[in-house]
Amino acid sequence: MKIKFLLFLLVIPALAALIKPGYFPMHDDIQGMRVLQVHKCILDFQIPCRWVPDMGFGYGYPQFSFYSPLPYYLMEIPVLLGSSILASVKTGFLISLLASAFSMYFLGAYLWGKKGGFISALFYTYAPYRAVDIYVRGAMGEAWGFVFLPLILLFTLKIIDEQKTALPLALSVAGLLLTHNITSLMFLPFYVLFLFTLRRPEVASIKRIVLGGVWGFALSAFFNLPAFLEKDYVHIESILQGYFNYLAHFVGIKQLLFSTFWGYGVSTLGDLDGMSLSVGLIHWSMPLLVLALLFYLNKFDALRTTAIFVILGFGALFLIHPKSQFVWDGLGIISYIQFPWRFLAIAVFCFSIAAGALAKTVKLSLFFIALLFMILLLVNGSQFKPREYLFISDLDKFSGDSWKQQQTISILDYLPKAASHPPTAPAPAPEILDTEGQIINGQKGTNWQAWEVSLISRGKLRLQLFDFPGWEVKVDEEAVHIDNENELGLITVDVPAGTHKVEARLKDTSLRMFANILSLLALAAIPVYLKKVK
Repeated sequence: MKIKFLLFLLVIPALAALIKPGYFPMHDDIQGMRVLQVHKCILDFQIPCRWVPDMGFGYGYPQFSFYSPLPYYLMEIPVLLGSSILASVKTGFLISLLASAFSMYFLGAYLWGKKGGFISALFYTYAPYRAVDIYVRGAMGEAWGFVFLPLILLFTLKIIDEQKTALPLALSVAGLLLTHNITSLMFLPFYVLFLFTLRRPEVASIKRIVLGGVWGFALSAFFNLPAFLEKDYVHIESILQGYFNYLAHFVGIKQLLFSTFWGYGVSTLGDLDGMSLSVGLIHWSMPLLVLALLFYLNKFDALRTTAIFVILGFGALFLIHPKSQFVWDGLGIISYIQFPWRFLAIAVFCFSIAAGALAKTVKLSLFFIALLFMILLLVNGSQFKPREYLFISDLDKFSGDSWKQQQTISILDYLPKAASHPPTAPAPAPEILDTEGQIINGQKGTNWQAWEVSLISRGKLRLQLFDFPGWEVKVDEEAVHIDNENELGLITVDVPAGTHKVEARLKDTSLRMFANILSLLALAAIPVYLKKVK
């Protein structure tokens, strides 16, 4: 308990800036908007949240059918308890730092003992890329992805070594899949290499690991199945082209290993990036020093394990270097990672574990640990702060020009294919076409609308909603045909003369319904499994 409390204290400098008053600018300045949209979904009982009503310039689109939702559900909890949305975003970053420190501690302690776990946790926390993710990029999903990587490997090793149950692994896999699908994609090949190099699992262990993986996928199926199988219904080309093409974001050896530059700008083509893309001088040199000490001391069991993490850590760095372009060109799926330097997350993971093996080479006194912490803090500690603080409220963020900006950030991402281009102006009221009439009244929810309209003669009503599989429109409670043959692919229906009630609601497709049921069954299996393994 004492060492865990000490770890908590030593993580505070990394998150202290998140406790101070004020919000801060970040590259992905849409975190609060996403929390707001989830909040509206929850209040509207749209669970799981798929369609967000205010984005896409107020036309809405299926953000959380394709963008990993778990961190936003977690940040919704303090909002429901009375927190402001902007404070909840800061809380989300704070907890991700704290939780990842402890998840790495538990993995490191399992491999190297408590003091080794302590060292691994410190390295994991004070890596430059961790500061970049939170205080520069504002990458909430990636920040939370760091929480689950150690847990997945830890529970895998416990299955192999101690014949533990598959449930903790399943929950960790589900957590990562629901948190950041890009990190999941990056981690998978390294996980397979970990599995068959760190240990030689028996058939029974492999079966249990496979069960954990399949179960974890089933728990996350409500999101991952539609995200993968319905992606052709939305524009995703924008996330692969132009600035987001991997060819513009390779990083050279000098930047990766030796640079001490720190900035709040963006990644660019060449070596003039405006932000740090270094794994950290201490983070790669300490594992090499540990390897040398283990070899000198003839501690070959620890040497082998450490070497695996060091080799895979440098393997991750290779995938960031321009020389790895043939890998990116040959494996089309990894183009979705967009930025090769995202593999810094895997390198930091590997090197942090390897650094913990220091506990196998020297006797780690409290003074030695404090000295190592001071070195990390001296070299990297100043990076764990934002460029500036903005003293704004939720009202400031979600009104006026700022509101328009929040509605239109990344507007083409996940825009339904029915729209040939994104809207250039805020969504107006529904339009009556081909006749005269009026909108008597109406209501809008997150994934539904209801309007009372009066038409002089038969005409059309165009709702300010992008057509997307699952939308159903009823006129006087009878389903009608949807026409989307217009520039923005907006839902348009025929309406007879007279006064009528027009209702639109996004329903689950057969795939979404199957995915929801699969996740519910996987969730219901937990108490059954626990009872069985007792």
